[in-house]
Amino acid sequence: MKIIKYLLIILFTFNINVYADINIEFENWKKSFKKIAIKNNISEKTFDKVMSNTKFLPNVIKYDRFQPEFYEDTKTYISKRTSKKKVSKGLSFYEQNSNLVKSVEKKFNIEQELLLSLMGIETNFGTYVGKMDILSSLATLSFDKRRSEFFTNELLILLKLIEKQKIDYETLFGSWAGAFGFFQFMPSTMKNYAIDFDNNGSIDLKNNKDAYASAGNYLNQIGWKAGEPCFVRVNLSNDIPRKYLNVSAKKLHNKQKLKSYSKFIKNINEIDNEYQNLQVAIITPDKDIIPDADTLNPAFIVFDNYEIILQWNRSLRFALAVCTLKDKFENELQ
Repeated sequence: MKIIKYLLIILFTFNINVYADINIEFENWKKSFKKIAIKNNISEKTFDKVMSNTKFLPNVIKYDRFQPEFYEDTKTYISKRTSKKKVSKGLSFYEQNSNLVKSVEKKFNIEQELLLSLMGIETNFGTYVGKMDILSSLATLSFDKRRSEFFTNELLILLKLIEKQKIDYETLFGSWAGAFGFFQFMPSTMKNYAIDFDNNGSIDLKNNKDAYASAGNYLNQIGWKAGEPCFVRVNLSNDIPRKYLNVSAKKLHNKQKLKSYSKFIKNINEIDNEYQNLQVAIITPDKDIIPDADTLNPAFIVFDNYEIILQWNRSLRFALAVCTLKDKFENELQ
């Protein structure tokens, strides 16, 4: 027992020392980052006010390394996010906000079912927007080397929004990755697409009107095509060349007209003929993530709208879940 006790003490001391070393490195990084911020037209006053209390958040690194997209199989991932309970909650939200939902759909030509789906999956209709200090989260991820360039840019954008008084920095609590509001906008998305829909002089992404309209504007601007398909599940024949299969969301390759793939799709007769000339890609989302996953199952043909959702969140499973929940809302609201 004494040996175990001593080992625990040694381990505990080691962890404290490692954590202390990281905090020192983080504070040194902040000093270097301050110079970068000032060169990017962030005033020293704003930087000191906003960044002085930011901290290294070790849990953010853990979350970054262990995301559901990286370990859940497609069936599990989708079923968790498109449950009957989720649909019921969405319908309740719709009943309370139908005028807003319909007005945004009309103005931006984005189906109400899609907006409901995205809000439901991102924040459970505004009931869970995250409690992390976004500035500390972004600073931690910028300090970390895995995706430093991306998060450094997002942090600089957020500081510029604060500098221009477009965002109140004291309200910035959200996801571990730095996303904010009912639709989980990253700073670059806030900058480019967030709008003051209620015309009260400020943009509040934790307000239904601004958040909903901003999401509609975002989808409209990046090219969502109302009324067009998102994906269809398919049964592939074993002789399909593996080069046609997409296992990553980074960039879909081998896009062709659906009819070019028809000989490899066993259930092609179940797919509408009107889709035959549309450009599609084939994804097999489990293959490179789930140990011993079937190479050809599950498989989906995905259309241009699916890639629009990938711009929102570059995850094969996320886009499948969004489109699945959208279809469920469409069935309920007919």
